[in-house]
Amino acid sequence: MIVNYTEDGWSIVLQRSHGLLAGQICAHWKKNRQPVRWVETMIATTEHDDVSNELEADDLLNENGGPKNFKTNKFNSANCDSLLARASEKGLYIALLISRHMLFLYESDPAAKSYCKNLKELEKKWIKQAGTTAKEISESYELLEFCDAMSLLICQGLQQPEQRRIEISNGPDGVTYTLSEAKNGNLIVSPWPFEQDSITVNYEARNVNQLSFKDAAEFRKILQDTEVTQRALTISKEG
Repeated sequence: MIVNYTEDGWSIVLQRSHGLLAGQICAHWKKNRQPVRWVETMIATTEHDDVSNELEADDLLNENGGPKNFKTNKFNSANCDSLLARASEKGLYIALLISRHMLFLYESDPAAKSYCKNLKELEKKWIKQAGTTAKEISESYELLEFCDAMSLLICQGLQQPEQRRIEISNGPDGVTYTLSEAKNGNLIVSPWPFEQDSITVNYEARNVNQLSFKDAAEFRKILQDTEVTQRALTISKEG
């Protein structure tokens, strides 16, 4: 989960909501620059972070009793296996993109060295079975990674004040994209990668008015009972 500190407690965005926002961003990509396996790319982008369900997990709190932010998550082979299994049942192209994302996250982690080595071997087999190429997978994954990065910036509220730009990521075209906030509150992406000149996206947050919790069960109950807040925003070509 994405945990943001507020004056009253915590604003929490669940991983699946962040993934859905990434999928919405992906859906607006320019049609003439979409990857060959477009629908599968969108599905993988939406589901790339479904590795665990915060509302079912027990490891939810840090040492101070506050909710754990996603950045503190450690490699968990069982969770990765579960996500890959579900993805491969849907389609090997989707599983290949999820696998690439796991490599992106964990390849430099010594605890995941053997796991990532096996993923690379599995990728060779899956590429043949999926009737695709490593180049197609790379192009699709670069778009997934861009949408993931942009969604994370938004969900963490990292857009900069006074129209200052923050780097999002490189897209599948190799171009570096930036995000800024216009005076009217719209977000500006430059250069513009989407089909329409303006798009509207949304995600859900839960504002928890309590800083610490005695255990995961208490936090989970409060989180489940907390009213969901809809956050809509406009992303424009110009301010």
